[in-house]
Amino acid sequence: MDALNSPISPVPPVSPISPAAHLRSVPQVTLLTEGTYPHSHGGVSVWCDQLVRGMPEVRFDVIAVTGTGREALAWKLPPHVSPPTVLPMWGPAPSGPAPRGRTARRILAAYEQFVTSLLDPAAEEGFGPALYELARYAHGGALSQVLRGDGAVRVLTSVWRRPDLETAAARPTLHDAVTASSLLEHALRPLAARPPERGVVHAVSGGIAALPGLIARQLHGVPLLLTEHGVYLRERYLGYRTGPYAWPVKALLLGFFRLLAEETYRRAALITPGNRYNRLWEERGGADPALIRTVYNGVDPAAFPPAGPEPERPTLSWAGRVDPIKDLETLIRAFAVVQQKVSDAQLRLFGGTPRGGEGYRERCEALAASLGVGDAVRFEGRVEHIKDAYAAGNVVMLSSISEGFPFTLIEAMSCGRATVSTDVGGVREAVGPTGLVVPPRDPQAMARAALELLSDGPRRAAMGEAARLRVIEQFTLRQTVEAFCAIYRELGQHTAVGREPVGVAV
Repeated sequence: MDALNSPISPVPPVSPISPAAHLRSVPQVTLLTEGTYPHSHGGVSVWCDQLVRGMPEVRFDVIAVTGTGREALAWKLPPHVSPPTVLPMWGPAPSGPAPRGRTARRILAAYEQFVTSLLDPAAEEGFGPALYELARYAHGGALSQVLRGDGAVRVLTSVWRRPDLETAAARPTLHDAVTASSLLEHALRPLAARPPERGVVHAVSGGIAALPGLIARQLHGVPLLLTEHGVYLRERYLGYRTGPYAWPVKALLLGFFRLLAEETYRRAALITPGNRYNRLWEERGGADPALIRTVYNGVDPAAFPPAGPEPERPTLSWAGRVDPIKDLETLIRAFAVVQQKVSDAQLRLFGGTPRGGEGYRERCEALAASLGVGDAVRFEGRVEHIKDAYAAGNVVMLSSISEGFPFTLIEAMSCGRATVSTDVGGVREAVGPTGLVVPPRDPQAMARAALELLSDGPRRAAMGEAARLRVIEQFTLRQTVEAFCAIYRELGQHTAVGREPVGVAV
């Protein structure tokens, strides 16, 4: 939803950035995605679409982790992008006979080492070897069969109850063990994918999406490129904090996501965060600073031209997907404060509600009604041309509690609109002095910033002009595509001569 989800007429599509000769040495690239391209809209999906369309001479494959496997394509794939290999996490369980005898015992032994590494700090070095051992049995469904059986539950219960582990004091139940085993079985399903054997594997998210890339590196030496837009691990912490699980279940799953992040950081040939904030997380997670290279997201300034006259009615606009991580509740609370000072103000929210998110939208609508601003808060749904969402406001708002380098922000900046944003991820890095930045989850601070800009037209105009210039100078799509084209060539060339790729620190 955050950008080029539909054609923007009459602006032509972005042309390729390089002639065929320039791209001739670029290897085949396999994109690894989770819940994004090509099955949904949103910032990461936009980024993927921009990337592949900017390199028409490169053959792209896609391995997509999805929910059920029944998701329709949300993007029309260019001819040089193969139909995606879909890995449903919550679809039907892999079929086939359950392994018995020696094979089952080997899987359970590796599983015991695996879950022990997630819970015992002294055993963390066993995570990688256990993960790769489990992967040996994933193709064909043997791993899933065992992890859904009683043996896996008994193994986990035994480890949980070890007196030297903190989980023993929490007295985890059989229900907890069944729940945790099921969650791990689903999380490990991507191990069943046939890993790429050549080219470059590019994980456009950390976490579960990276699993096929780790196996490709382990088995075939295929270089793994990791691009994190948000901080995957941080978002898991935020999500599980309020999740409906007992503490031992949360400890196990968060241990898995933490060690998976660290393993991915260590094994990646190059890491390309979209901002310096992500880089700090990656370095703390064990990534070699010499193998981290910041590459900013970019937009096409021609597709997001100056928005033109502001609306006559004082309006705050927002664009994105209706999701708890976007924290629309704080935005609505801030708007209620704004309307106390500017009685005719309105808040227009542009963006779709993902399947399963209907309850969150209803909660936001109920909040607006309870604060007495229900008539002034409008959920507009998807808009054909996202630039119209930015033009609809005097000020564009971003209220997220977690972001990477958000497309909505740099798109609004390209349209010449002043912005108020929460200080998360790479937001301050993107905005610089051209917008106001406030703490997350602070409706009073957000309201003060919005009122400050609504009351000062000349300042809004000056900030909008400076914002567009900042995008043109630093955050264009051409710069992004050129950077990744060069990285693909670099990784492919180093691999071709049998040397480990060497990143350049920024």
